[in-house]
Amino acid sequence: MTPDITSRWYQVRQACGMKIAMEESRLVPGRACGTCMMCCKVPHIAELDKPAGVWCRHAAPRGGCAVYAERPRACRTFYCLWRQDESLGPEWKPDKAKLLVHLQENRVHLLVRVDPSFPNAWMRDPYYGRIKRWAIEGSARGRFVFVRIEPRMIAVLPDRDEDLGRVDPQDGIVVSRRLGSGGPVFDVTVTRPPAKALGA
Repeated sequence: MTPDITSRWYQVRQACGMKIAMEESRLVPGRACGTCMMCCKVPHIAELDKPAGVWCRHAAPRGGCAVYAERPRACRTFYCLWRQDESLGPEWKPDKAKLLVHLQENRVHLLVRVDPSFPNAWMRDPYYGRIKRWAIEGSARGRFVFVRIEPRMIAVLPDRDEDLGRVDPQDGIVVSRRLGSGGPVFDVTVTRPPAKALGA
């Protein structure tokens, strides 16, 4: 049966931690993290009980990780998109851009994590234009782009940017698509887990 493309919904699995593994052989040759430590600050890392937007307690003052040899799997297997995509120029290196782009856990949706010290970094050129293009090109295939600034989440849609407010790691996001008079219209809903009863 052919799906009804005028009404479609997508359950967007959150990946608030860093769980994207990428084979090192697929990284862009010649690119290295160097002094960049943005992945030690902006993401939530569940294995270290580290909230988003604050420095990891193991981040060394002069750079690097104090527990590098014993770092958790989430850190060991993570590479940002700048390390993987040669089309992203040097201006996209996270410590320069003040944002970190990576695929979510399902390898479908893109997450742009912004340094909370520079909350508008993603809206500057050339970043916003590229982020918006990702949103336009991906939406037809059910691939969406989200911007996270600490607990705040913004859905970047083809026709607008929708501020979802606080979205916690245990929350879910549902994106629905319907056909409007001018083309597809996307609606975004945040789903919260049911509150536990007192004494449960």
